[in-house]
Amino acid sequence: MSTQRILVTGGAGFIGSSLCERLVAEGHTVLAYDSLFRGQASNLASLRDDNRFHFLQGDVRDVDRLDDAIEVLGGLDIVFHLAAVNGTKWFHEAAHSVIDVNINGTLRTLELAMAHDARYVLASSPEAFGEARQQPIRNGNDMTFTDPQTHQRHSYGASKYLDEVACQHAAREGLDVRIVRPFNAYGPRLLGDEYGQVVAMFFSAILNNQPIELHNGGRQTRSFTWISDTVDGFCRAGLMDTGLDGSSLSGTAFNIGSDEELSVEALQKQVFATVTADLEWKDGLPDVEHAEGYFGDALRRLPDCTLAQTLLGWRPTTSLQEGLARMWSELR
Repeated sequence: MSTQRILVTGGAGFIGSSLCERLVAEGHTVLAYDSLFRGQASNLASLRDDNRFHFLQGDVRDVDRLDDAIEVLGGLDIVFHLAAVNGTKWFHEAAHSVIDVNINGTLRTLELAMAHDARYVLASSPEAFGEARQQPIRNGNDMTFTDPQTHQRHSYGASKYLDEVACQHAAREGLDVRIVRPFNAYGPRLLGDEYGQVVAMFFSAILNNQPIELHNGGRQTRSFTWISDTVDGFCRAGLMDTGLDGSSLSGTAFNIGSDEELSVEALQKQVFATVTADLEWKDGLPDVEHAEGYFGDALRRLPDCTLAQTLLGWRPTTSLQEGLARMWSELR
């Protein structure tokens, strides 16, 4: 694909910042658009002096500010829409904001793409399937959402489901739309506070000499995917004009994730093994405490990545052992 003018919403976030780096390295002109609610400008430090890169702070629901972004870019060829309120604790605690930002941000950026006839790539989530009782997760699975009177955890997953509905409608109307569902991406920029994700939370606890919490005995399983592999999936889904077989990619939803299913308890043990192997680390390991899990936490999450493999040629290349070692080294 030739040089493109690309808008990345949520561009200062964990995945978004790494995606911006990859796109700029491939020669594209990129604007990272972020409210900095969870994203951090420091994530984009490596791009500050590159004349192909731009940053604009703004709310993804702000139509006028989005127009400003396109003016800076000088036009629009592709939108990678990653902006959302993420972080599991937010889903129940701030359901209104989660729904507002996630759904209205997607509608506004879809309208932007339509106005410029630009390709659109949605960052969805396996949470779009709710509690996902069918495994592995694949297109066509039934959706399972808990009664919202019980909890509002599914404010995020249901909003992502509706995002996918809006994208499929836009595809039916002729917009070139692709959907990417990343599965438990991890890497050094991942937030490790109480609103963060589990790999970073474990490492943060070790670095700050705080107890590690295992929810539900650590029995729940996930498929942890190294950040560079995740970004590669986004790039293939967004930059390839057609599938490897020559087929149209519009309207296709791709699961991007490791095929190694691991319990959170096993993850904790691997994290400890990673730290123990660091001969320079002298501060020991923290205690492990058990706690109740988050509302609506899925017991399993395993992706079927067949479409990504056959149409995009995508496969993860970084083992969990290698990824944890690289993450720990950079955090240290």
